[in-house]
Amino acid sequence: MAKALLQGRTKAGMEGIWKFPPMTFHAREWREVVLLVAAFPLAYYVTATIAALRFFRRERQRTFPSFTPPVSLLKPVRGVDFGSYENHASFLRQDYLDYEILFAVNDENDPVLPLIARLREEFPERHIRLLIGAEQIGANRKVNKLARLEREAQHEILVLTDGDVRVGPNYLREVVAPFADKKVGAVTSFYRGIAEKNLGAEMEALGAASDFFAGVLVADWMEGTRFALGASIVTTKKWVQRIGGFGAIADMHSDDYELGYRIAEAGGRIELSREAVWTMYPAQTLGGFWDHQVRWARTVRLCRPWSYLGLLFTHGLPWALLAVLVAPAHWIGAGYLAAYLVLRLAMAWTVGVWGVRDVIVRQKLWLIPFRDAVSFIVWLASFVSNRITWGGNEFTMEKGQMVALNVAGDVTASEPSPK
Repeated sequence: MAKALLQGRTKAGMEGIWKFPPMTFHAREWREVVLLVAAFPLAYYVTATIAALRFFRRERQRTFPSFTPPVSLLKPVRGVDFGSYENHASFLRQDYLDYEILFAVNDENDPVLPLIARLREEFPERHIRLLIGAEQIGANRKVNKLARLEREAQHEILVLTDGDVRVGPNYLREVVAPFADKKVGAVTSFYRGIAEKNLGAEMEALGAASDFFAGVLVADWMEGTRFALGASIVTTKKWVQRIGGFGAIADMHSDDYELGYRIAEAGGRIELSREAVWTMYPAQTLGGFWDHQVRWARTVRLCRPWSYLGLLFTHGLPWALLAVLVAPAHWIGAGYLAAYLVLRLAMAWTVGVWGVRDVIVRQKLWLIPFRDAVSFIVWLASFVSNRITWGGNEFTMEKGQMVALNVAGDVTASEPSPK
């Protein structure tokens, strides 16, 4: 009897479910919500494309005053890669009269030292200095070296670049000229990729020039630039001292972002330069590529959690595929997928090819959807842990600061800014 009663109630309950109108309404409502949200990335692609057109058209018509004061180039370096000689030599071929270049390494046996000796022989007209060792003022050894370089620099204007950066002969003229305006606190540059023939290297280059810079341009348009990009940052001793010196960011993983952000908070204007630089993307294993991407994503999440969550609404591919699944008609789903492809590739071309003039984006534009799929998986994977491994050391992040769990390697490797 009890079994029959239970079966009767189950049957009645099922009939009630099928006859209850609000359930059908709610299912339709959720479908409409999904389709609405799936349009957000498409709107973002359009916005970023417009932002790129606006920025590069304006900057390419801009005329700077002739302002060429003496400057100090600060280069914290470690090791060599496939482009090291040309990278460093490009800074010694500048069409600029008065500047010095200071290198800093931690180890007196570093492989970069013979290269620096070669540069001194080949460019005797340039003022090249080498510093070995730096006081440890924080977990970020690159910043430790920057602190020493800043103290040793003879000139007020400081040009900060990593060892994997290459520049054109007009670089210094372009990035220094804005400082004729005393309100400028820092000038930072986009970077083009030079990648070895390797899928992981090319995917990283694609991510920077076709995706990360789109977000930078949207931020610049909507609220102004309040950060810096690590490949090239130009500032002054005055502004560094105003934010408390490099020691204030010596425990930060994203030292480039923090330097720009703190200068902006102190009242300095951050300018994006039209003069892009180049950065190297060496070949790497699939495992190395995965670890690097997840580490950067995790770092961004831990430093800026709400902004990172907001990136969910810029991932067009998964939302387009979800729209295909829930769309009430095949043509609607197909429309979302087609809109993703057209608008995403248009954004990548406008930002990466026309704007930054990145050769890799032009040659590998067809890889963008695959790169977007990997990027979304990385975004999800970044939530698995709060630990990062950098330079052989393991850290956890607390309020944007690195807290070492062990100390083994040299946290100085040159890498692109987080995406």
